[in-house]
Amino acid sequence: MSNSLSPSVSHSFPPTVSHIRAFPLRATISIPIAFSARTYPSTLNRRFLWIPYPIMSSNTKLAATQPELCQLNDSSDFEKLLSPSGYISICGFGSLLSERSARSTFPNLLNFRVAILKGFRRVFAHVAPIFFDRGIAKPETKEISSLSVEPCEGETLIVTVFEIQKAEIPAFMERELEFRFLAVTFFLLNFSC
Repeated sequence: MSNSLSPSVSHSFPPTVSHIRAFPLRATISIPIAFSARTYPSTLNRRFLWIPYPIMSSNTKLAATQPELCQLNDSSDFEKLLSPSGYISICGFGSLLSERSARSTFPNLLNFRVAILKGFRRVFAHVAPIFFDRGIAKPETKEISSLSVEPCEGETLIVTVFEIQKAEIPAFMERELEFRFLAVTFFLLNFSC
C-alpha cells in the first residue's frame, strides 16, 4: 500500500491550509496509546477525515459534533485546499497512529505529529475488500471487519497528522473506495512540559 512518488520538501510547515483523513485498520491489530508527559490542545486546525458511506448517511448527529463539515468528492476538491507548497495533511486513527506504518503507506510523508479529534469514535464497522485481496481476512474466525470512525457527541480520538504531496492524492483515494473525505476540526497536541 505504498506510493513511490517523491515530493519536494518544503520548509513551510505547518502549512497555512492543511487537511486530514482517517484511515482503516486491520481488525487484528491493537495499538495501545499512553502518554506520560503533560498534554493539552494547542492549535485549532481544519483537516480532512475519511468515514465510510453507510455510517455517514445514517448518522444525524454529524452536524452537532462537527458543524463545519464539507465533503470532498474528487481530486479537484483537494486542490482548492492545498498548502501554498502543494501539500495536504492526512490524519490517521488506526494503523497510521504508528509513524512506521504510516511510512509504509506514504514513504515520503512529512511532519508526523499527534492531535485530538473531538466528536468521533472508533468502530469496527465495515468490511474492506483489500483484506481479502491481501489475505488479511480470516473468514473462519470472522476477522474481516475494518476500523473506521463515526460521529459521536462527547467522544474524542487521538489521531496523527502528517503531510503528503498533491500527486499522491488520486492513488490514495482509489485505494480507499469505501470511504469519503470530510473536513473536520482538530487540535494539535503539545508534549512539552
